[in-house]
Amino acid sequence: MLKGNRQGRNMRELRFWLAGSSIAAMMLAMSGGALAQDVAPQTAVDDEVADIVVTGFRESLGAAINLKRQSVGSVDAIVAEDIAKFPDQNLAESLQRIPGISIQRDGGEGRAITVRGLGAQFTRVRVNGMETVATSTDGASANRDRAFDFNVFASELFSSLVVHKTAEASLDEGSLGAVVDLNTGNPLAGKDGFTFVGSATASYNDLSKKWGPRLAGLMSWKSPDGQWGVALSAAYSKLDTLQMGNNTVRWSQARFDSVDGTPCFNTTRTAGGVTTTTPNPNSGGTYTNGRVPACDQAALAFHPRIPRYGEIAQERERLGITGSIQWAPSDATKVSIDGLFSRFRETREEKWGEVLLRSNERSIDVVNPVYDSNNNMISATLNDAWVRTEHYLRKSQTKFYQLGATWDQDVSDSFRFTLLGGFSKSDASIPVETTLVFDDRDAQGYSYDYSNMQRPVLAFGTSVTDPANFQLSEIRDRPSSTVNKFRTAQLRTEWDVTEGFTVKAGAVYRRFSFDTESFQRDTVVCGNGGVDRVLGTLNCSPNGTFGPSAVYGFPVTAALAEMFNLKGANAPAGTTTQWLVPNLAAGTDFTNLYGREARIDAGNTRSVVEETKGGYIQFDAKGDIFGLEYAANAGVRYVRTNQSSVGLNNAVPVEVSRSYEDWLPAMNIAFFPHRDFVVRASVADVMTRPSLGNLTPGGSVDGFNYRVSFGNPNLSPFRATAYDLALEWYFAPQSIASVAIFKKDVQSFPIGQTINGTFASTGLPLSVIPSSSPAAGQPERDEGWAINTIVNGTGASLKGIELSVQAPFTFLPGFLSRFGGIANATFVDSSADYTVAGPAVVPGGGAVSSVRNSTLFGLSKRAFNGTLYYEDAKFSARVSASYRSGYVDQNSGTGNVFEGYNSTINVDASMRYKLTDWIELSLEGINLTDDYRDRYTDLDANRNYEQLHYGRTIQLGARFKM
Repeated sequence: MLKGNRQGRNMRELRFWLAGSSIAAMMLAMSGGALAQDVAPQTAVDDEVADIVVTGFRESLGAAINLKRQSVGSVDAIVAEDIAKFPDQNLAESLQRIPGISIQRDGGEGRAITVRGLGAQFTRVRVNGMETVATSTDGASANRDRAFDFNVFASELFSSLVVHKTAEASLDEGSLGAVVDLNTGNPLAGKDGFTFVGSATASYNDLSKKWGPRLAGLMSWKSPDGQWGVALSAAYSKLDTLQMGNNTVRWSQARFDSVDGTPCFNTTRTAGGVTTTTPNPNSGGTYTNGRVPACDQAALAFHPRIPRYGEIAQERERLGITGSIQWAPSDATKVSIDGLFSRFRETREEKWGEVLLRSNERSIDVVNPVYDSNNNMISATLNDAWVRTEHYLRKSQTKFYQLGATWDQDVSDSFRFTLLGGFSKSDASIPVETTLVFDDRDAQGYSYDYSNMQRPVLAFGTSVTDPANFQLSEIRDRPSSTVNKFRTAQLRTEWDVTEGFTVKAGAVYRRFSFDTESFQRDTVVCGNGGVDRVLGTLNCSPNGTFGPSAVYGFPVTAALAEMFNLKGANAPAGTTTQWLVPNLAAGTDFTNLYGREARIDAGNTRSVVEETKGGYIQFDAKGDIFGLEYAANAGVRYVRTNQSSVGLNNAVPVEVSRSYEDWLPAMNIAFFPHRDFVVRASVADVMTRPSLGNLTPGGSVDGFNYRVSFGNPNLSPFRATAYDLALEWYFAPQSIASVAIFKKDVQSFPIGQTINGTFASTGLPLSVIPSSSPAAGQPERDEGWAINTIVNGTGASLKGIELSVQAPFTFLPGFLSRFGGIANATFVDSSADYTVAGPAVVPGGGAVSSVRNSTLFGLSKRAFNGTLYYEDAKFSARVSASYRSGYVDQNSGTGNVFEGYNSTINVDASMRYKLTDWIELSLEGINLTDDYRDRYTDLDANRNYEQLHYGRTIQLGARFKM
């Protein structure tokens, strides 16, 4: 049996296998960072691994299997060509091939991962051994939490992705789900002299009809004496995509002006002893209060808040650079300096044609409403409707930097240490987030029909191509920035006390800082009469004025507008497909939008600083009990967290500091009853620190939905006890069949708490209400405000099973033996209690709060991944499919109980042909079924929130090496 230090070096050899024809394959030979924490004690396995040379996709799958086989805890990995030869646009899409991992997509690209049902905030990510956070933007906003945005990085930059699904005392804390290691290159592992590997690919999106480049290259040098090595890699890609479809921005209940000609609001007057009741159209008056059943039915039914079709154009540019310098003066010493830079730029442009029912129902006349069994006003015609067209532009950029140094030293045959230190920074900025709005506030004959929830018919009765019907009524700009920083110092030691017994001990210091700030230049053009708020040249009409003579914005001219044509949205016949939208360049220049003072957005300006200090001790043992071979580790990790949270309340900075500590015991054991079988068991206490957005002592105000949200800087962390039991059968070379059962008992689980109250009861000044929102003109209303905060809940539970099989079909005759397959399935269930705000039960009443049991947010009960591949000496091909069942994403609003996503299935494929030993051609297809992003609101009614598709992406490329 190997001594500990020789065994550790043998694990390093796992990272140093020389690859063949791709960048990532070459980078496998250069992979730095730990691939696994421990090695199983089987000499036979070690001897088998030592002879492997990775030369293709099939062999790289075998490499990942051997890594899994030699680990004590539950570990899965993707290495070498396994990354490069999946048709993946970024790391998230590579990781979804691993059992138990699902991803969430943004604009057709993978962005965040879920591991065994636990969302992105429960996963810790390390790059070359150091924990870090990378942030970007999605369809709504920047990531302002602990979640790691994998779309920031190109998959070509990394040689291995390793997922630790069970905890160890020596493994960094902070995860209820998993710890993911992303490892870049190691030049001392390659061949002597100079090496170059490169690839060039052209990407085409069939919805945007545009091409984009994808380039990558690696240069490395190793001295003949093997003491010095240098490597530099880079990857660049640019692609323009489109998203087409419709959304509703949720559904809600509200009282309308009239229903089928019957007024719902009246004014009662008494004169001369005679009382008369007359209709009060459009504004004011008193609701009929149960006297008109048609009005009550419409008020209590749910209708789409902003039914609309539109287009989202995205331009993405990704640049990544990695560098490594290594010095190994002897077999006992190695010093590495690793750097990583990534820049991710995105321009997002949206054009919508819609009706703004939200907060404007009081003026709208409903004709011919139709209701379904889920209490939806599924179709209707609307008069005096608020027709709106929007043009939105957001420019964002994320820059990520990391620099780290590692010193590996064998002090003696039995004692060694690793000293690691470095820093990382993720700077996500949005310098431009602009919206211009055209309104026609008394439009007639608008109709919608959601009989088919995915493909509604939306038809404008009033012309939406005539500038004379519109006024430029609202301007917005919301620049923001989010900065995350990590500083890390870590010492890890190992002492082989005797044959088969090792003591590991270490200490860690981390300082994490999070700062986000947001600003607003928003304003509605007109207030409640008087001169306009933008140029001071209009005499505005008072609120509630209707008809052609009402002035609520600047007259729209041809110079301020551009024509939009809806194509590719799969809209049914009868839908309006052409309308005017604001011209952003002309409109921002006309209103001097960017010259206006940017006011601070108090609800989205906050910071958190966390300083963690801790250490661990772990005992590793291996041997046999009554002839049964085993490997085990057991230990405890201690960490103290000092936390300071700053937010704005009443526009005044508020700071709250606190400290807490955690003792986290963990034990893993692997039994080897037979050469081909491994049985693993694990139990550990784990924790995840609270969401950053929930820690703010400040508050935010949503004047569109009449919601106020407060944070809670004294939230307890998520704490849980995790159990894991797995059986693995290595039934043939490069083959595995496995089953894993897992369970997590979550003791503390923050939950939302909502009450209904007046705005005055919050103690916030009126100035914090966004000036462009309806609440700015009407801060108090009969329905009140939904006031949300976060409190410590009673806990939750999660349990599941994970099945996986992987094998080449070598048992088949002839060319069929060159096929192979990978398949895995994950089934998860969980239970958690949430406080939700459900439907109003009386017309105009507030939402009714109740406790509702559901799964943990972000948890899909079922997930499947499968790949069928073929590979010979010249040609290889594969097709992959990933299925994720629907899941609840978060609490909803406006009376809907939860919201989330319906099931998705993504199919990708690739083909490669090796022309020579140094050049290979490739053809890849991504999202071949053009799957839709199907988002819903209300778990029971499954109302349409969003239906968007982003087309197929085809990639043609070549890889070469020198």
